[in-house]
Amino acid sequence: MEYRRLGNSGLRVSALGLGTNAFGKRADDPTSTRIIHAALDQGINFIDTANIYAGTESERIIGQALSGRRENAVLATKAGLPRHDGPNGRGSSRYHLQQELEHSLRRLQTDYVDLYQIHTFDPHTPLDETLRTLDDMVTSGKVRYIGASNYAAWELMKALGTSELKGYVRYISTQTSYSLADRTPELELVPMCLDQGVGIIPYFPLAGGILTGKYNGEAGVPSGSRADTDPAFNRFLLEHNIQLGEQVSEKASAYGCSPSVLSLAWLLARPAVSTVIVGATRTEQLEHNLASLDMKLSDDMIAELDQLSDSFRYGKPFASYRMD
Repeated sequence: MEYRRLGNSGLRVSALGLGTNAFGKRADDPTSTRIIHAALDQGINFIDTANIYAGTESERIIGQALSGRRENAVLATKAGLPRHDGPNGRGSSRYHLQQELEHSLRRLQTDYVDLYQIHTFDPHTPLDETLRTLDDMVTSGKVRYIGASNYAAWELMKALGTSELKGYVRYISTQTSYSLADRTPELELVPMCLDQGVGIIPYFPLAGGILTGKYNGEAGVPSGSRADTDPAFNRFLLEHNIQLGEQVSEKASAYGCSPSVLSLAWLLARPAVSTVIVGATRTEQLEHNLASLDMKLSDDMIAELDQLSDSFRYGKPFASYRMD
C-alpha cells in the first residue's frame, strides 16, 4: 500500500481511502463489516464517514467493525449538514459541533476522531466561532486533526488566514468532488491547496459509477446500481456525463484495464491529492479498485485523458453540498 502525507501534516494516509456512504443503506451490517476488514487487511487505513450517512447507521457499523482494530484506522467523520429540523440541527456553531462530536464518538465507539471535518461552509456562523471550537476539540484530545469539505477556494483561504491570525489549529485537508467528470477544482482550489499545503481528498472519484462504464449503452440503469437504489442520483445521468463514461471505457480497453482503474489512476496522479475516497458495496469492488495503485500512467496517457475531459474543467461541479 502507498501512504501519503495528508497535506503538510505528519499524518500518513493510504492513497486509497474507504468511503462508507453506502454502509447501512446499500450495504447491510455484515457486508459493510467485511468490506472494512478487507480494507484494513489490504493496508487501507483511511476510513471516511459522516454523522448523516445512512441516518447515522454508517458510523454505528464502523464503530462495531473497528472493535479491537481501532489503532489500525485513521478515522474521519464530518458534521455540519442537517441532522434534524430543530433550530440548531445543522451548521458549524459551537453548540451544534460539540453536540454532534459527542454523538459521533458514541456511535464510533471511540474517544477520539483522527480527522474531524466541517461538511460544508456555514455562512450563518462566524468563522472564528467554528475554528475556535475545532481548536478546543483538538486541545481536548477528542480530535487530532481538522479538515474542510465543500469549501470554495476563497472560503478555505479565509479559514486558513483566520487560523494563522488567531493561532488556531488549521485545516490540513479539504474534500471536494473531483474526477475526470469534474475538474472544476483545478481552476482555483488545487492551486490554493498546493500553495498552502492542504491535502485534497476527492469524493465521487468515479462520478458515482458513471466512469465505470456501467451506465453506457442502451441497457438503462443496472439493477442494484446507485441510480437504481437512489432515484435522486438520476440527476447526474446527463448526456455529456454518459458520453464521457463511454469515452473513458474505450480508452481503458485500449490500455488493457478497466475504466474505473484508469479513472482512479489518473486522479491519484493529480497534484495535491492525498487520498482518494472509494466506496464499495462488495469486497470485490474494493479489491478491483486497488489495482489502480499499480497502474502508472505515461505522460502520453495522462495527456490523452486531460484532453478528453478538458471541458469538465468549466461549468458547474459534478456535485456540491451546501447550506441554504
